[in-house]
Amino acid sequence: MAAYLNNQQQMQHPTDPHHEIIPLQRMTTREEATERQRIRDIFDKYDRNRTGLLSIQELKRMINNRRCPDLPKGFVKNLLKTADTNNDGHLDFEEFYQMSREHHYLFRDMCVRYCKLVIPSRNPATVDETDGEYERSMSLWPPPLTMIVFSIVEIIFFVIDIIETNNQMGTSTNGPMATLFIYNPQLREQAWRFVTYMFVHIGFMHIVMNLLVQIFLGVALELVHCWWRVALVYLAGVLAGSMGTSIFSPRVFLAGASGGVYALITAHIATIIMNWSQMEYAIVQLFVFLVFCVTDLSVSIYNSIYDPYDKVGYIAHASGALAGFLVGIGVLRNLRVRPWERKLWWCAVTIYFLLMAAGVMFHIFYPDHFYPKFA
Repeated sequence: MAAYLNNQQQMQHPTDPHHEIIPLQRMTTREEATERQRIRDIFDKYDRNRTGLLSIQELKRMINNRRCPDLPKGFVKNLLKTADTNNDGHLDFEEFYQMSREHHYLFRDMCVRYCKLVIPSRNPATVDETDGEYERSMSLWPPPLTMIVFSIVEIIFFVIDIIETNNQMGTSTNGPMATLFIYNPQLREQAWRFVTYMFVHIGFMHIVMNLLVQIFLGVALELVHCWWRVALVYLAGVLAGSMGTSIFSPRVFLAGASGGVYALITAHIATIIMNWSQMEYAIVQLFVFLVFCVTDLSVSIYNSIYDPYDKVGYIAHASGALAGFLVGIGVLRNLRVRPWERKLWWCAVTIYFLLMAAGVMFHIFYPDHFYPKFA
């Protein structure tokens, strides 16, 4: 009863510095030292600017990292007001420690109950450890510049061709960059064209759409997976795009980075599958990418059948997408590897290399498939 009355008095006089507080739970000296160190570690983690004080912004960050982004408006301010005994607008360590001891029901129980109410967990046994781990692994170092660098090179090629051909719309294929780097099915022996066609674009709409998508999706991947992994996915899509087109549409010229762009799209699907438990709202992300892919596939099939003048390289899109998915599973980070994911990794890597090896061998041993088409 005495403890209850003392707790009630503390709630009535939260800012009285002379009011003695009797904790509801007594601890030994060793227990208290251990508890203080635990709270100190939490305090130091969220005191990002190392001032020894927690501001409203830092408290919000702490609560958001506890997966409670939807706490009622004003909750943090009320929490600060309750625990800020000297009314300086910040919490020092002693105030933070007292808050964790005396208002644990506010600091812990309310957060837990509210989070369970508004964000049901998919896997209660592991959600506290893994949910949102993918998003928290994002880093700005090294800076995500790979797709930006590729995009700058593509813009330079595009501008050079516009200047040299005096074609302000950029639709000419007679410029020096297009002539040297476009994928030309009559010049298959110039092997660099199987990759360098990605730097050549025909028309403003073509280059703008590719740049927007590859920067938007590529940078998002780089923040988690590092530049070289994303570069491998992108280049694998580009190479697969030209390889597939050369085999299934041997008379088609190729320009543009669409093979790489579609590889980035399906690489996102691959990383969602491999990091399903570590992602927040993974099912929503997967749904968005699948809707896009299904819609684009439907439009591609329709145009290829009913529009004889359509010049889009759909084989390159499909081949790049397949490569992006397979290579994405193979090289992108898997934060927590499970046995079935290891098997999937081996399957994806094996299928990709078998397909690419088959494509190369087909070009070497069946030249008649290509050259008579231009006779």
